[in-house]
Amino acid sequence: MSSPVLPPDVIEIRGIRGFGRHGVFEHERADGQEFVVDVRLELDTRPAAASDDLADTVNYGVVAEQVHRAIENDPVDLIETLAQRIADLCLADRRVTATAVTIHKPSAPISVPFDDVVLTVQRRAGEFS
Repeated sequence: MSSPVLPPDVIEIRGIRGFGRHGVFEHERADGQEFVVDVRLELDTRPAAASDDLADTVNYGVVAEQVHRAIENDPVDLIETLAQRIADLCLADRRVTATAVTIHKPSAPISVPFDDVVLTVQRRAGEFS
């Protein structure tokens, strides 16, 4: 009899805020706007639980700093491109088996009242971007 497959452990970082100049319109590039990013990292945290050593897990402080830099640097036209860039950063750590990256663009240039524009991408380690 085989053991049941357990779901992965998850680290989530929600609400990473940064000022970026992403967008297809000139005023988005010139004026910039706030972007908010949530990341979900799937990994096995048992090695870290056993050792109680930060070196055996993903340092979510470092991930948050990398995501913040991605928001604030190297503008792109589409939030899809930004989300892929952040997913690639998350998957660069070999312990992360999958990630979900959500980009919020609450000041998107839309001519009607709205709350938020949200894109979520999900990627697995080993997939090609």
